[in-house]
Amino acid sequence: MWFKNLRVYQLNTPLTLSIDAMEQALAEFRFSPCTGQQASSSGFTAPFESTQNFCYQNQQFIFFALKRQEKILPAAVVQDEMQPRLDALEQEKGRSLSRKEKDSLKEDVTFELLPRAFSRSQTIFACFDETNQRILINTSSSSKAEDMLALLRKAFGSLPALPWLDPYKLSAKLQLWLQNQALPNGFTLGAEVELKAPDEEGAKVRFSNHILTTDDVQSHLEDKLVTRLELEQDERLSWKVCDDGSIKGIQYHDSISGHNDELGWEDEEARLAADTLLMCSTLAESLDQLADSVSASADLTP
Repeated sequence: MWFKNLRVYQLNTPLTLSIDAMEQALAEFRFSPCTGQQASSSGFTAPFESTQNFCYQNQQFIFFALKRQEKILPAAVVQDEMQPRLDALEQEKGRSLSRKEKDSLKEDVTFELLPRAFSRSQTIFACFDETNQRILINTSSSSKAEDMLALLRKAFGSLPALPWLDPYKLSAKLQLWLQNQALPNGFTLGAEVELKAPDEEGAKVRFSNHILTTDDVQSHLEDKLVTRLELEQDERLSWKVCDDGSIKGIQYHDSISGHNDELGWEDEEARLAADTLLMCSTLAESLDQLADSVSASADLTP
């Protein structure tokens, strides 16, 4: 339930659908397992086992989940099935098959094997913060996040969502933050950073479990750009902010993750409500502080 990675999107036009309208819209694009020769299938599912609805609302936060199933068909299996047919056809024709003919044969073999392939499923969770008009998707993958947004757009009719941070401002602030300047309110430097040279070679360097203010780290700012930087927020969380606006490796402080332990799990609905509200409220406040720092004007000259 606790989000570990984030792709965040800001709506430039408020989403005003009622919870009932959202529920009905997502139900029309519900998940169905792959059938026959279908290679993959995607659709919405209930975000939590204890709920049957496609939307789970807790105050200003609305959760939903996208389930994707795909057939697992290793290339070696396709090749093993294809090779005897390829050899037979080439012997029959007295020549090597063209690339187009080989591709066609491969498609035929794949089509035949799909019904016997194993299936793999994955569920991506997301939360709509109605107050801030943000969508938080629990993934570090841009393609998986875009899959979620694409199906939401189909379901809702439109969804004018854009990445929540200006990449140019964020890149400049990452440089400053590593120098321990203009950090977001309440945050301090963590112990991990990754830098990359902007030239064609793109030389990379990564420091982990390291004091980031030391000269051996700071010297890399002369010819490299920060691509990922760990920030810590006392008694709340730590995370790694990436130059594309994604957030990875979220770790919640014990005072947050264990805050509701006294409730136990006898009443699952009550515990789910308490944990989801705590997580989302924590993330919303921390994201606000990060966004405020990025958007604030500052001297961006190292």
